[in-house]
Amino acid sequence: MTSRAESLFARAVIADDAPADELSERILDGAMACLSELGLRRSTVEDIARRAGVSRVTVYRRFENKNNLVEAVLLRECRRCLAALDEAVTGVESLDERIVEGFVFALRYGRNHPLVGGLLRVEPEEVLPYLTVRAGTALAVVREYLAGHIREAEVGAFDPVQVAEIMVRIVVSFVLTQDSSIELDTDEDLRRFARRYLVPLVH
Repeated sequence: MTSRAESLFARAVIADDAPADELSERILDGAMACLSELGLRRSTVEDIARRAGVSRVTVYRRFENKNNLVEAVLLRECRRCLAALDEAVTGVESLDERIVEGFVFALRYGRNHPLVGGLLRVEPEEVLPYLTVRAGTALAVVREYLAGHIREAEVGAFDPVQVAEIMVRIVVSFVLTQDSSIELDTDEDLRRFARRYLVPLVH
């Protein structure tokens, strides 16, 4: 992964360059399966082609190289996450409950996503910097994305950017370190935590 990785979240929000054909999606599915099981370094184009049921030539016709393919997988998963988050809070009228349901979704999604879990398991040294010491750009983009949703409520005198950053940092922390003295096993546990500690941030 290079400095190009730092633009992934931004491109997921503002760009629309996702593959449009079914074969490209099959290749991305194969790539995600390989990355989740083998990690970034050990996954080869041959592995990905085999998993997708296509030839290496077919992979290269759609993706210039392995780095571009990995980037496309990450972009697709970012887009899917943001779209699913929007869906999770659609129809939830109050800001308080949007915060609660958004937190429940985000923590469940992060903990259960096969790529996040797979990379943390097989190649933590590769992915951890982008969730910790080198997470600045990703944090900034996700923070602004959430802050935009919070601003729509037009209530309170709080700073939506700071509130959004606190929420992102909390979610990342609980995804990376699941052992805790705080009970966060069930959705009701998550809702209880969000109502007690996150909702007051906007009041």
